[in-house]
Amino acid sequence: MSEFVSFHDLKGASVFITGGGAGIGAALTEGFIEQGAKVAFVQRSDATGFVNEMQQKHGVAPLFIQCDISDVAALQAALEQAASAHGDISVLVNNAANDARHSLQEYTPQDWDNAMAVNLRPHFFSAQAVAPGMKALGGGSIINLSSISYMMGNAGYPGYVASKAAITGLTRGLARELGPDGIRVNTLLPGWVLTQKQLDMWATPDGLAAHLERQCLKEHLVPQDIVDATLFLASRASRMMTSQAMVVDGGVVVTG
Repeated sequence: MSEFVSFHDLKGASVFITGGGAGIGAALTEGFIEQGAKVAFVQRSDATGFVNEMQQKHGVAPLFIQCDISDVAALQAALEQAASAHGDISVLVNNAANDARHSLQEYTPQDWDNAMAVNLRPHFFSAQAVAPGMKALGGGSIINLSSISYMMGNAGYPGYVASKAAITGLTRGLARELGPDGIRVNTLLPGWVLTQKQLDMWATPDGLAAHLERQCLKEHLVPQDIVDATLFLASRASRMMTSQAMVVDGGVVVTG
């Protein structure tokens, strides 16, 4: 349970999370379960072990639907399955992404298309799928996870950086499109969150020290920092926030 926040309006809410069985996504799934929400998530890899862990820990299991989100038809079928199980989706969290490092010269058109099929395209088509149900509910919240990587102008993965910048633009367009139906759309931009994947693959002592030097707050981010911010954007506590880009990064970049 979060040390800091409890949002009573999330109890019983139908929540759908992409990539909700590992890393930040797993923390998000657990965070919503702890608020009493009914959570469904998709993950390309098998997340049965995580589901069992949640059942043992909280007495309730999230609905896991194995799905490759680059397959739009499969993603939208998973959204329909979740709505059938839990009721119309009122909170959509587009979390899944692939931040694989790549060079400019070696990247192919197929690589580009594959990256966008994971990092950007699902955000649009999942919103398309949930919008009618949210309208019927009288509103809802769509939260698109981007990254401060594009605001920093990071090198080493230009396709990923481009997709994360595009998410902010998509959010603004969707917020205008869906606002008349009471549907809020916001972007959450995490800084460098030290998941196990980051620690295993890219976090070096020098890299960690250099990044911490750029932060105003001299403490590395952990998944729970993103969970608490996401819960706020999901809740009616943020009812008049839409079309916004909210940064949680310890003070590396600024907005406004």
